[in-house]
Amino acid sequence: MTVTVDDRIEREVYVPAPIDRVWRVLTTPEHIRAWYAPGGCEIDPHPGGRLRFRWDEHGEFHGMVERAVPDALFRFRLALEPDHAPSDPGEATLVEFALSPEGPGTRLRFAESGIRALTVPDDAKAKHAEYATLSWTSALEELAAIAAASHN
Repeated sequence: MTVTVDDRIEREVYVPAPIDRVWRVLTTPEHIRAWYAPGGCEIDPHPGGRLRFRWDEHGEFHGMVERAVPDALFRFRLALEPDHAPSDPGEATLVEFALSPEGPGTRLRFAESGIRALTVPDDAKAKHAEYATLSWTSALEELAAIAAASHN
């Protein structure tokens, strides 16, 4: 049986909040815990910086920041497997958030790519793509709500 795997997940959301607020919610641990990693987060948002996202039910996922341009772009590699720092491109996907001003708010574009290059069987790639699509969609909705309601 052949399994078709999307290589890229893309989402876009308009956030009725200024770009600097969206950036803070996107990149600071206390906010990331609310919209993405409830078990905690450690992040050094500079190129080469390490990051870790924790979930009680899934474990701790490691990554490395590739690019961070305040109020514009946040890109990092994120391990496919918990409790493992990726050392090979086939062990991680590329996650990217691009921000741009739009009227009084912010357009947030998200992409996770490199799914086909993962060194796991195709059915595991497809399962990751399916789960990631649902979880990122939910996370982006939560991020947008937090940024819109936040005043810090």
